[in-house]
Amino acid sequence: MKKTIALILTGFMAAAALTGCSSSSSTETTAAGTSAEAESTQAESTEEAKEASGSELSGTVATDGSTSMEKVIGALGEAFMEANKGVTFTYNPTGSGSGIQAVQEGRCDIGLSSRALKDEEKKSCLKEETLCLDGIAIIVNNENTIEDILLDDLAKIYKGEITNWKDLGGNDEEIVLIGREAGSGTRDGFESITDTKDACKYRQELTSTGDVITTVSQNPAAIGYASLAAIKDSVKAVKIDGVEPTEETVKDGSYKIQRPFVLVTKDGAELSEQAQAFYDYAMSSDANDLIAKAGAVAVN
Repeated sequence: MKKTIALILTGFMAAAALTGCSSSSSTETTAAGTSAEAESTQAESTEEAKEASGSELSGTVATDGSTSMEKVIGALGEAFMEANKGVTFTYNPTGSGSGIQAVQEGRCDIGLSSRALKDEEKKSCLKEETLCLDGIAIIVNNENTIEDILLDDLAKIYKGEITNWKDLGGNDEEIVLIGREAGSGTRDGFESITDTKDACKYRQELTSTGDVITTVSQNPAAIGYASLAAIKDSVKAVKIDGVEPTEETVKDGSYKIQRPFVLVTKDGAELSEQAQAFYDYAMSSDANDLIAKAGAVAVN
């Protein structure tokens, strides 16, 4: 079952930034689709979302930020709209840094970040709450024979110290490094965990998770990183230190490359009734099944 999450372009007066967050500018897109297998889960979550709201709601809930959170936030937004017919839920996939800035500037209700807030951001009257955990999968082309990479070797690959797949037991091909743009939560998480911040020798720096997956799928020599929740059959996720990236290994901590999916709001500013209802639903255990179906690991 798929439904469109309408993304509405709305103008605001400058005074809106003084009173809290409001709806963000965006282009039309669709919610992360729920498969036929997940339809029963969607229906149950719709009822739970309705119960969580407790009343008839109307208006818009505007979210902005991480492209890695598309499946999770799309599934939750769709269930919430199904339960609250008078509410329009919007998602603007701009990247974590842009989503955080949108909250700061009062252009959205809830920011979406695939990294924890930095100290300077917290000092800017922002607060965070972890919605779920996500593994950052290391992906290669399906033609690549490599199945497992040591975390130390992964760092050497991205720092340009290992430059050919043959040095890891693969084909005699120069490794093509694909990554995300500066400000990306996925990039920040990857570089922090691998201790490669400001040292990566990227061939390409792309602006979305989907672009990374597509690029790696089209180049047999490429390697990249992407949210586990977004991985498709078009690429292969390799093991790290012998551990496969799965919901179970992310939850038990044995898969080392993981990060939080975070909801960001302005500290001390009240959300609208509908935005608060969505926030409460997303952070409740009622949302756990949908989060799991979207490929992430719920924390509640």
